[in-house]
Amino acid sequence: MRSFDELVAEADSVSVAGWDFSWLDGRATEQRPSWGYQRQMSERLARASAALDIQTGGGEVLAGAQKLPPLMVATESWPPNVAKATRLLHPLGAVVVVDEDEPPLPFGDAAFDLVVSRHPVTAWWSEIARVLRPGGTYLSQQVGPASVFELVEFFLGPRPEESRRNRHPDDAVRDAELAGLSVVDLRYEELRTEFFDIGAVIYFLRKVIWMVPGFTVERHLDRLRELDARIRAEGPFVATTTRFLIEATKP
Repeated sequence: MRSFDELVAEADSVSVAGWDFSWLDGRATEQRPSWGYQRQMSERLARASAALDIQTGGGEVLAGAQKLPPLMVATESWPPNVAKATRLLHPLGAVVVVDEDEPPLPFGDAAFDLVVSRHPVTAWWSEIARVLRPGGTYLSQQVGPASVFELVEFFLGPRPEESRRNRHPDDAVRDAELAGLSVVDLRYEELRTEFFDIGAVIYFLRKVIWMVPGFTVERHLDRLRELDARIRAEGPFVATTTRFLIEATKP
């Protein structure tokens, strides 16, 4: 393994734009959920006439669909991701709309028969219900409660119970139903994640910015040194990733 300073310098300077984690190949692993979100999304997109992908990131997941509907729109708020998604999705016939991820969505009522979203920061259920046509479907893979909290708590200390329970799938079901949707599928899994060097940890925390809010190498240098020493002595840092799949329809 390269020196601490070399790993830190590399991971702190590489671009974290988009939602492509291929930089971590060979440096971290994340077990994937069994349900295959991209396959399910792709199957539904092929049958849709008008679809919306909320918080598309860099557009990588949407671009992997085999066939897009005649009307395909994606929203994104972070400027580097907007630029990347535009370059990737425009040639495929999808329109990228800048949206601040706050209600309301910039679309009329009943505009789409399919809404999809992979790992939304927040699911605004009333807005999802509003833009769906009657009979329309919302399909989303979301981050579950206490995901990768072994890493979060290494830097921030023990989290309160309400923080650990945040993003629980039962709450998503409740909120979807309160918005007038009917939940037709809900699946939850706990998955294994491993970080093989401190550079992988830094890259992950720079990219997934809500894990350790305000994370910087300079601010967390002492803990990074401790974690680096631990990985060198004990092997990969292991954390538990939680994911759930939710599918809801509008009556």
